[in-house]
Amino acid sequence: MESFNAEIASGYLKVALAAADKAAAISRSHYAGNITVTTKADRTPVTQADVECERAIRELICGAFPEHGFYGEETGQTQADAAFLWLVDPIDGTKSFVRKYPFFSTQIALMHNGELILGVSSGTMMDELAWAEKGQGAWLNGKRLKVSDVHDPDRAAVSTGNLKSLADSDGWSALGEIVKCADRIRGYGDFYHYHLLAAGKIEAVIESDVNILDIAALSVIVTEAGGVFTDLNGDKPGLAIRSVLAANPALHEKYLSQLNGYVT
Repeated sequence: MESFNAEIASGYLKVALAAADKAAAISRSHYAGNITVTTKADRTPVTQADVECERAIRELICGAFPEHGFYGEETGQTQADAAFLWLVDPIDGTKSFVRKYPFFSTQIALMHNGELILGVSSGTMMDELAWAEKGQGAWLNGKRLKVSDVHDPDRAAVSTGNLKSLADSDGWSALGEIVKCADRIRGYGDFYHYHLLAAGKIEAVIESDVNILDIAALSVIVTEAGGVFTDLNGDKPGLAIRSVLAANPALHEKYLSQLNGYVT
């Protein structure tokens, strides 16, 4: 399998990887100790680790690229009119982090004039570091990623997550048709099923109840691994995204035809 050539990495990617490494050190130190949790206005949990990780990431990125915008889960958005916008979730999966299971990650992405061009996904406690830049392929721990070529829904492994709003919509019956045909249904969740998809180990991910900070980096990684990443209506990821259909090209087309028109 092809190995990553660090010499071709852009300055953007090098800074993003350094920021992910710094955040990993912080989250590991908190994960090993007692975690204090507070509740934000939207009733989601936040920990000191979230705050410290985002602060460290923001200082590094904004220090390197002061002219860029920054949109963080904990600190909000600055320089909204900047051509380059960094999208950061310092600990995606805070509920996992709080309950001490390893399905949390740091997500760092870069958008240029509305197009996602770079993504870093650091699954800290699972020793999985994935990254991608537009046109440069996707990589996991230095090895190139490629989605599977499984095209038969009867042979497909499908992972689902965050399906609460989908369960309350007409899309639920459409998902049921996909589930009935699939060879294997799992709910790996958070960053992990996107890493599996990009590595060709599963064929599709279906989610609702997401936001752009959850999936921006992962969308670049899946796309650069040869996959297709849209919302459940087939629209490309943007700041308003709320759902995901990510799959290899053949199955994405099939699943979208089943879901399209049922999901808002």
